[in-house]
Amino acid sequence: MVTLAIQLDDRLAEVVRTLAAAQERSESEIVSEALEIYAESKRPVPQGVGKYHSGKTDTSKNARAILRDAVKDGRWP
Repeated sequence: MVTLAIQLDDRLAEVVRTLAAAQERSESEIVSEALEIYAESKRPVPQGVGKYHSGKTDTSKNARAILRDAVKDGRWP
């Protein structure tokens, strides 16, 4: 187990204290659980994602058509 010191603003510190008291748990347990949930929700994205801009705004809507055309033209896979 590692000890880590963090700084919280007054409002957030009160939230942690209130949750700990209501759940009869330590403040450390509350913060650790919150960090676990946060880490699980933040999957790393592949390198380069978001790095380039195609200038097109409808790519996600047309993904199937784009891939279908790429297969037809021999550019995928």
